[in-house]
Amino acid sequence: GTTQPVVPATGKLTLTVHSIDGAGALAGERFVVRGTLKPYVAGQRVTLRLYRHGRKIAARRLAVRPRHGTGRFEAGFASNAAGRVSVHASHRRTDLLDTAVARAVHVDVLSLQAPPGSRGLAVRVLQRRLTRLGYVVGRRGEFDARTARAVLAFRKVTGMPRTSVASSDVFRRLARGQGAFHVHYPAQGRHVEVDISLQVVALIDHGVARHVYPASSGAPATPTVRGTFHVYSKTPGYNAKLMYFASYFTGGYAIHGYSEVPAYNASHGCLRVPVPDAVAIYDWVRLGTPVDVYE
Repeated sequence: GTTQPVVPATGKLTLTVHSIDGAGALAGERFVVRGTLKPYVAGQRVTLRLYRHGRKIAARRLAVRPRHGTGRFEAGFASNAAGRVSVHASHRRTDLLDTAVARAVHVDVLSLQAPPGSRGLAVRVLQRRLTRLGYVVGRRGEFDARTARAVLAFRKVTGMPRTSVASSDVFRRLARGQGAFHVHYPAQGRHVEVDISLQVVALIDHGVARHVYPASSGAPATPTVRGTFHVYSKTPGYNAKLMYFASYFTGGYAIHGYSEVPAYNASHGCLRVPVPDAVAIYDWVRLGTPVDVYE
């Protein structure tokens, strides 16, 4: 008798994109494309093609691997330019499996920057990475004043220009894990460290910088004392010198909120911190808490 021709199976191809927060990706950072091909037929391959503004920017041919009776594939990509990236996948007909084309999926690639007042994915990524290092950010997804102060503190610690601009360089340094405050006295347990050279105050708990804030120490004519001290007095609210929620650690020297906290040393000797941060620092510090001031 005659041999009946083999009819290729009908396949179904699907795609998903996995990226930061499930909402998009940042320029230069990896996102993952995953897909399935049903049914699984050994030896099949799928071609992925990526387009931005109608122009192909990447293509890759992937082997399909079995898992629970379904063919699966995966690949990582990165786009250095911002814009919406469309991902397409297709399986070319073989003797065993017919042509299959997936519905395209999209990922929004955002610029590596977050200007003050902005909202969205880039800000959420910025805040999450700053928080991991102990910097104190504000409302989630909003580049507010507190987040700006966190960026300033990060820039101080990393030796960058002392601004509140979340530039691409800030994002790249955060992605590399840079910017952790170096704890000088981990054996002191729960204590405060003030690095005059960096102009920051760090609240340390057993070797870990839990909270890092920008600060302004004594001006050259009225320098802040250096050494190891202990908090001996705390006064809530404002005093006659407009020091807000002050924690005194020696003589008249205190960590306190103040209306003006420039990015450089400008105080009369105390350690100024922004007024919105003063209460949190005051509440964290206890009578007897060690305060290490150095440069």
